Amino acid sequence: MDKDALTTRLIELGISKKDFSDLANISYNTVNNWNNDTKPVPAWVEPFLYYYERAKRFDEVIDMLKKYGG
Repeated sequence: MDKDALTTRLIELGISKKDFSDLANISYNTVNNWNNDTKPVPAWVEPFLYYYERAKRFDEVIDMLKKYGG
């Protein structure tokens, strides 16, 4: 995943770089300093976001079930 793909993915998920840095427990400056040359986006970021999205969807399903008595 390159920096542009990261930015796009965060927009799709509706979270900011600051939100992401808080979720991942890393410095906001670290996230901002990632680039495609000397400091690439680490390999763990893509699966982290994949599982974040799954958890978010799961929470939405649980909320719907609670709302409709399921």
